[in-house]
Amino acid sequence: MTIRVVIVDDSPTMRAILMNRLGKEPDIEVVAAAANAAEGRQMIRELDPDVVTLDVEMPGMNGLDFLAKIMELRPTPVIIVSGTTQAGAEATARALALGAVDCYAKSSGGGLEDGGRLARMIREAAKVQFSARAPAARRVAHEARGSLTERPALIAIGSSTGGVEALQTVLASFPTDCPPTVIVQHINARFAPAVARTLDNSCPPTIMLAEPDMPMKPGHVYLAPGDERHLSIGGGTGGPYHCKLRSGDPVSGHLPSVDVLFHSVAETVGARAVGILLTGMGADGAQGLLAMARKGAHTIAQDEATCTVFGMPRAAINLGAAAIVAPLGAIARHAFSKAA
Repeated sequence: MTIRVVIVDDSPTMRAILMNRLGKEPDIEVVAAAANAAEGRQMIRELDPDVVTLDVEMPGMNGLDFLAKIMELRPTPVIIVSGTTQAGAEATARALALGAVDCYAKSSGGGLEDGGRLARMIREAAKVQFSARAPAARRVAHEARGSLTERPALIAIGSSTGGVEALQTVLASFPTDCPPTVIVQHINARFAPAVARTLDNSCPPTIMLAEPDMPMKPGHVYLAPGDERHLSIGGGTGGPYHCKLRSGDPVSGHLPSVDVLFHSVAETVGARAVGILLTGMGADGAQGLLAMARKGAHTIAQDEATCTVFGMPRAAINLGAAAIVAPLGAIARHAFSKAA
């Protein structure tokens, strides 16, 4: 199957670079390239592409407003192709929270650092089925906060493709005094600080990037910085706990890896922990969630209907690692009550 792509970018140079690079992929066809949101809207309406690449820093209607319209009126997998300035990073983080599938960073010179990686993102994005997942994800987004009953000692979350939007939904239902929570989200390190700020501005707990030896406190959520260091948990079996960051090789294809985090939580926190595996491609986190389950931790996987990409949760479910399989909006409730 040929994947049909519409490019929306105000830079003629970037449009040409994207068209040339994607044109080398035998299974990807750029069917149109738009210079602004108005042109992009018309092209999407007429051509019904499988995937849209979108620059968020554009004149007129900016990329964020345009993305919100796409997701409301004609949900389509969108990959943000963003600059690396602080403004570009902040806009990209907000776009991911609005429902963009993934983000690709332009090089500092404005070109493409790894066109093959962008092509891989487009192939994954083309698998997304918004018609199945969007209503379920949004319908129950704030249902859980009133039913939090049991308090685990620590919550660990793993996510990848579509994960920023999923994390915003889950964390919006966490109380301000939630147990210490730690997250590995597969994200380019250039965007991680902006993602942390975006989540912090929209969710009750305090959300920040993890730092080496940072003590973990109630009411705080610690996000892996994504800078080719694994994030894990240190401390005694009864706490207190602290963040550990270390260099190393990729595990399950990723650095940082959800598996590394979950294995450390299994060993350090054991049955007093909750593990949550959200949307993402591949299988990172599945073995780690199984290790947590074997230590008696409460384990949860997002269901297929509300996932952007079901790969990671599916792998965990197939291993028997998830005690609960739940729609996105119910995950916070299940995290705080094994009987939910």
